[in-house]
Amino acid sequence: MTSRTLRTATAIALVALLAGCGGGRNKAQFASDVAAARTTTIGINTYLWKASLETLSFMPLLQTDSNGGVIVTDWYVNPNQPAERMKLTVTILDADLRADAVRVAAQRQVLSNGNWVDAAVQASTVQKLEDIILTKARDLRRATVSVG
Repeated sequence: MTSRTLRTATAIALVALLAGCGGGRNKAQFASDVAAARTTTIGINTYLWKASLETLSFMPLLQTDSNGGVIVTDWYVNPNQPAERMKLTVTILDADLRADAVRVAAQRQVLSNGNWVDAAVQASTVQKLEDIILTKARDLRRATVSVG
């Protein structure tokens, strides 16, 4: 039995044991706690990782490192604004689903006299991207924790 298989089996046994205990807690609270647990095969929060990949799916990816929690895109040119391009780096900082566990860094360039020149990125752009990722991650978590 590999160490990964052993960890998975141990986690399943622990969940089954805790489910039988009850301890006055309701099913919804228990399911919520289990969904937020760090039972993941990658080094960072799975919901944030999936939400980040989904959010950036329209951009070409240069690097993805699920253990380190880093996603780097290549330059993306919006067809509606061909004289502007963006490049993003998303970093997942924690194994827990928290608002401060995701960071987005953006680079922006504009076409000037045939050359790409660095330009400022509005802080609200980065904040909006982080909010979109967090919202998607929470939605993924809620879908996983459907209590019936």
